[in-house]
Amino acid sequence: MNKIIIGGISAAVIIGIAAAFALMPSQPNSNQSTNEKLGLVINTPLTTTTLPELDEIYSQAASTGIGRSNVYMFWDIIEPEKGQFDWKQSDIIMSFNKKNNLKVTLYFSIVNGKTLGPFPDWIGKPSLITISEDNVVNVLDAVLSRYDIIDTLIISGDTDEHFRYKEGEIPIYRDLFNNVYDRIKEKHPDVKIGNSFALHNVLNKNIENVVKELSIGDFVAFSYFPVDALNEIVKTPYQARTDLDKAFELAQNKQVALFEISWSTSSHVEGNEFDQTQFVNQVYEFFNENENQIEFVTWYRMYDRPDGSCIINAEELEGAVSVGGGSGFGSSEFVAQRLGNYICSAGLISEDGNEKPSWNEFKKEISSLS
Repeated sequence: MNKIIIGGISAAVIIGIAAAFALMPSQPNSNQSTNEKLGLVINTPLTTTTLPELDEIYSQAASTGIGRSNVYMFWDIIEPEKGQFDWKQSDIIMSFNKKNNLKVTLYFSIVNGKTLGPFPDWIGKPSLITISEDNVVNVLDAVLSRYDIIDTLIISGDTDEHFRYKEGEIPIYRDLFNNVYDRIKEKHPDVKIGNSFALHNVLNKNIENVVKELSIGDFVAFSYFPVDALNEIVKTPYQARTDLDKAFELAQNKQVALFEISWSTSSHVEGNEFDQTQFVNQVYEFFNENENQIEFVTWYRMYDRPDGSCIINAEELEGAVSVGGGSGFGSSEFVAQRLGNYICSAGLISEDGNEKPSWNEFKKEISSLS
């Protein structure tokens, strides 16, 4: 899944970005009781916003008692020229997190599903074996040195999809990861580092072996949508809960992180508000029962987006799934459309600001655990 399109906040569209960092207070708000293991992907309901609106959204999120959020950062934006860093976009997002006393899980994609990168133009389009370890370490060191609120780092997302048909490259990636891990730990020993896998994809396609071979680092992270191969919801909230239990087996005694966990209310994918609310309850019951084995749980996400705005590139998804009859229901375009439907309605608050029942359940659960 391409996190540039669907993850977090696109800072490039924020009005007044250049002056934003200077406007943020130097000390965070610290009156709110928080749990650093519990997070929320804080996003805006529209593609454009003002700084006051964004400030309000972050304050609204932090008032629940969450203690972290995800930030999606990409190499081509951060280091457009070798050794020349552009912090304008990341400073604004990090400053809002710091102001609201939130730790950050940083997603910095070396592997991004079926693709690699995105990389800056000066790197080009390297293969996995030609990615420079020195370049990776240099950019990550620069980021972690600038933002002391980052305590967890994910450098590969939807890792299962990338290596499903490229198992021969797993040793190459394992070596790259381990070398980067060791060098980053020397400079930033308190930052925990891992990879992320799509739990639903792993279970739907029986590729548990990929996760087990790459259960490396400090934790194993998972995204989770309760969907089948066509991206339609096919489970009850209680059945989905049993899927979460399987993460511990896959992680092989590593800590488990739920990096992006969600339930959509889109009727196009058989979602509804009642089931979303029930699943929120199940997720935090799962956390409460297994907290000592869990690194963090982050709900994906705060706000819906308007229908049709969560565009997914069909070429990044696996090819057609045959459902017979020449209906086209198994085509990449159909699967991509369903994923877009799912994501646009995965929020706890609708795009017009109306709170879904799940938002109150989320606040109740977070409050009880903070």
